[in-house]
Amino acid sequence: MPLSMTKVAFGASSFEDLHGWFKTRRDQARLTTRYLPKRHEEMIGGSVYWILKHQLIARSEILAFEESADGRTEIVISTKLIDVHPKAKRAHQGWRYLEEPEAPADLADGESAAMLPPSMAGELAKLGLV
Repeated sequence: MPLSMTKVAFGASSFEDLHGWFKTRRDQARLTTRYLPKRHEEMIGGSVYWILKHQLIARSEILAFEESADGRTEIVISTKLIDVHPKAKRAHQGWRYLEEPEAPADLADGESAAMLPPSMAGELAKLGLV
């Protein structure tokens, strides 16, 4: 199975904000990072799992890694956002690898899942319980 990554949905204040950002894009979006991940070849076909309010809530497929004109790396992702069963995850800077056994399962069509209240998820993260 491909390797995935986690990334904070910076600038999104809600689940709807994140979905709205993806709806304004075409088939692909680009995320810029300073360095090419060492394990980038394993990540093609994996996903970026989005962290919002201390929970993994959705994912988007990683399509490619490309070098930008300024020497940074662009992570090319699909704009098809796939909702997942919320899973507690501490926020972090940049991105982190996510192995397949640790990734939350996708929600089935029509299925919804309750997220932990943001304050509770934050407190659990502070205590190191998530």
